[in-house]
Amino acid sequence: MRILLLLLAISCVLVVSAEPSETSEAAFQKLLDEAGLTLTNPEGYVVLPPRQNALLDYEHAVRSTDNKLEIRFAVRPLQQVQIDYDDPHGSVPDPNHIFPLIFESLAISLAGGGHTPIREYPQQMAQEVFNADWAAAAVFDVSKEFETGYSQGLLLAIHKSQISDAYSVFLFNDYAAVKPFIDSNLAALRFKNNN
Repeated sequence: MRILLLLLAISCVLVVSAEPSETSEAAFQKLLDEAGLTLTNPEGYVVLPPRQNALLDYEHAVRSTDNKLEIRFAVRPLQQVQIDYDDPHGSVPDPNHIFPLIFESLAISLAGGGHTPIREYPQQMAQEVFNADWAAAAVFDVSKEFETGYSQGLLLAIHKSQISDAYSVFLFNDYAAVKPFIDSNLAALRFKNNN
């Protein structure tokens, strides 16, 4: 049953469309607003254009000037999540209830099926740090399919009921060298206080 649920989570698709005349920055800001999120770009980081990827499309990315850390941001407003569900005996799951499975399937995919230690934040900490109802993190060795140029990653997922899911992927080669920067930018993407 768990495998079936993971496959279901992997098959969730998000359709994010921007107006043709909008710049990618304006479209991303519009997406953040729709998802009830705020992003504080890390100081001194360079904004990168997003690239489509078979494992996780993302809408915004930044990289440190020394190339030691890259952060990719993926935003998923729940009203835009479409679930491809093919079980004639059950009803389509509510996108508001499957966020842990989507997170787990993403972590496994980004690791190419390898070991991915996962830690859920206590609910109070998720609220304090991210203004989220739920948050979790997973570390992984980066799958070659993710095409990053980095060997290690940390996937952070946050969820706000009835609003959205969001993912931050921190990419690096040497965790010890970037740990202070990860710690100081862990909550760069968080839910607005008025939600």
